[in-house]
Amino acid sequence: MTERRQLAFVGGIVTLALAGVGYTLWSGNEPLLGLDLQGGASVVLEPTRPAADDDLDLAVEIIRNRVDGLGVAEPEISTQGGNVLVQLPGVDDQQRAIDLVGQTAELRFRPVLETIDEGSYQAAVTVGESNSGGGAGVEVTTEAIETAEVTEARFALTSDAGANQEAVLAQYDPDRNIMFRHRLGPTGVTGEALEGADSRFDTLSGWFVAPKFRSGVSGIDLFNALGEECFMRVGTCPTQRVAIEIDNEVVSAPVIQQDEAVFSPFERSNITITGGFTQSEAEDLALVLDFGALPVELEAQQSRIVSASLGTDALDAGIVAGIIGLILVSLYLLAYYRLLGLVAIMSLAISGALLWTIIAWLGESQGLALTLAGVTGLIVAIGVSVDSNVVYFEHLKEDVRAGRSVRSAVDRVFPIAFSTIVKADVASLIAAAVLYFLTVGQVRGFALYLGVATILDLVATYFFMGPAIWVITHRSGPGADTTRFGIADPAAAGMEPVR
Repeated sequence: MTERRQLAFVGGIVTLALAGVGYTLWSGNEPLLGLDLQGGASVVLEPTRPAADDDLDLAVEIIRNRVDGLGVAEPEISTQGGNVLVQLPGVDDQQRAIDLVGQTAELRFRPVLETIDEGSYQAAVTVGESNSGGGAGVEVTTEAIETAEVTEARFALTSDAGANQEAVLAQYDPDRNIMFRHRLGPTGVTGEALEGADSRFDTLSGWFVAPKFRSGVSGIDLFNALGEECFMRVGTCPTQRVAIEIDNEVVSAPVIQQDEAVFSPFERSNITITGGFTQSEAEDLALVLDFGALPVELEAQQSRIVSASLGTDALDAGIVAGIIGLILVSLYLLAYYRLLGLVAIMSLAISGALLWTIIAWLGESQGLALTLAGVTGLIVAIGVSVDSNVVYFEHLKEDVRAGRSVRSAVDRVFPIAFSTIVKADVASLIAAAVLYFLTVGQVRGFALYLGVATILDLVATYFFMGPAIWVITHRSGPGADTTRFGIADPAAAGMEPVR
């Protein structure tokens, strides 16, 4: 190739690297750090009963939508065996996020059959205990004891409230104390009838949730039938009240007024759910209702909150390791290959600048996080790049030792060495691709950045290292001192020239 073409390659890739760094600084792009580098929350959710793979996949999708609604960048949500792994980097309120992702949010509207306040229930329990000697000194009649025992049994909480059966569920105050116990009839409407939900604020009632029902027989018509049934106080709804149940808890049990008994299709969003919510509670409830209930009930088995300081320490350690590695590699290259080593260091700098530009752009525009595993992949990529340089340099040294001039050796060796480099890098790319597509979590980050760095190594080798060494050696003249390139003088070593 001509010198002009070689210089064009070198100038082009140097300009590209400088332009990339300039664009990154000008645009303010920065790498998006993962959970282990900026802190956050991690939780392993386990189904309370055996779940099919389809149910777990649907749960992952619903949780991902909820997390997106929270505004968490680059969450890692995946199945892990029979569990669901959720990693949320950079969240301020970690416990709130953990509670939100695992909430089943199974919404049901049930007719209220009977209600008792917690004080009356506990009084009945006390009277009942007196019959078994637990309430010594308390004088009660047999009739009162029997009535109390019936009340206690009638309003004992139901642990698993099935949709098609009666249930006794509690309504709690903000401090999680039971206020009322409601005996409820079978479910009249489920969350499947919802189209969405919003959190709103009213000066009189405070924060509330406004569900919007679907139109037609599968949505608002179902609620209208339940509302009319309760307004008319038929036998299945004698109290004129409808309980709003979420995850086996009653959040409110409003009385159906005349103007609320029937909603037209245009009033599908006029229904409200009140329950003394705070702003965050109303927003979270609206969020989980908006994206639907989880198909399986999940319990947190392992939860971990990573502080930002631990993430900073991990990042600092990774940076220090990378700098130390670069310094040692650079010293080795300069000591062993002299001018060739300097070219190799410049090649590493160019591929590093391009890599930084790509990482920052991916983090800013695509939400792709850089984890500690990704940092490890980048450090490993330094070795991949150095290997490429060593392959070329050693081929070059062998030819010069065999008697060829540096200029003729460069012309002959680079195509051969580059072919070897391509084969070696393709092997690394295959390993990175297998890891990326067949694994989950941070291993994918390691594979991705190792693969990107390996591709950039090929680019830097072909467009900078090869052309730069070609220009240097061809401008040095036929009688150039080979020791400048870390190559012993063939004549001094007593080597015969190549015939």
